Amino acid sequence: QVQLVESGGGSVQAGGSLRLSCAASITMYSARCMGWFRPAPGQERVEVARIDVSGTITYADSVKGRFTISKDNAKKTLYLQINSLKPEDTAVYYCAASKWPVVGRCDFAYWGQGTQVTVSS
Repeated sequence: QVQLVESGGGSVQAGGSLRLSCAASITMYSARCMGWFRPAPGQERVEVARIDVSGTITYADSVKGRFTISKDNAKKTLYLQINSLKPEDTAVYYCAASKWPVVGRCDFAYWGQGTQVTVSS
């Protein structure tokens, strides 16, 4: 049974930082794509950052230079360091894991419950 549990959200002022964590209970963790998502206007969830199976990292344009994704395979934990927070970063942040094996693109199929980030101006 797959379980993804996010933590680290909170309320901060603009310019502040948070570190989100996602503890995974999942097999073949190191061989899956892992990512962070958040809702966007008119969309349920959009990708914020991902690490694919080769270790390649990609970010949404809106967070480049401010967000850093990383993972610890031994701990089966995914992280998202978010700096220089803006009010528009306010959202529930979801951790996601892809199906295994990964064939071609990352097919995110497993989701956590989310952790709330609130940024005040």
